[in-house]
Amino acid sequence: MKNVFLGLVAVLGSCVIASGAMAQEAPEWVRIRSITYAGSGCQAGTVAQNVAPDRLAFTLLFDSYIAEVGPHISLANSRRNCQINIDLDYPSGWTYTVYSVDYRGFAKLDPGVNAIQKASYYFQGGSGPSKETRFYGPLEKDYRLRDTFGNETWSQCRSVRSLNINTQVRLENRFAPHNSGLITVDSIDGQVIQTYGFVWRRC
Repeated sequence: MKNVFLGLVAVLGSCVIASGAMAQEAPEWVRIRSITYAGSGCQAGTVAQNVAPDRLAFTLLFDSYIAEVGPHISLANSRRNCQINIDLDYPSGWTYTVYSVDYRGFAKLDPGVNAIQKASYYFQGGSGPSKETRFYGPLEKDYRLRDTFGNETWSQCRSVRSLNINTQVRLENRFAPHNSGLITVDSIDGQVIQTYGFVWRRC
């Protein structure tokens, strides 16, 4: 099976670049306290987690984040998801919002089979934006896409809430039930030092 990569870049930095290439303020330091995950695409024992010693980058490697449809394949296999919780540590007096997230992957779809890649972003106890991309068969290719956001949702100023990212991939073949398709996720990577990703402001 061809390896497929989904690269998630959710990044912060001391010189964050927003729309119009205008430099934004940002905290002097940001660290990852912890990363947790759960879902049908990232069950216990199927994910390898590597957080850099300086806590400024992370990688999640998946063994079973695979959605499939086709003859003799259970309908339950047509959707996989992974709920990721990122707990950040940063100085008080700051709030942030998601600005951009990059994805890379691969889809192989017979005629009449569609794939959907979707992610929702929200802070603990709140709601936030969702982004969705659709692919239509016949198709067999790597893809790269970027979710971009405005100022929809900001973290709270007086309490630190973890960021939740609910990713999912699913397939539809109701108009071609005898045809097959698959979409997989092999890795999600993130950094907290980069030139794009999150936008910060003072409370």
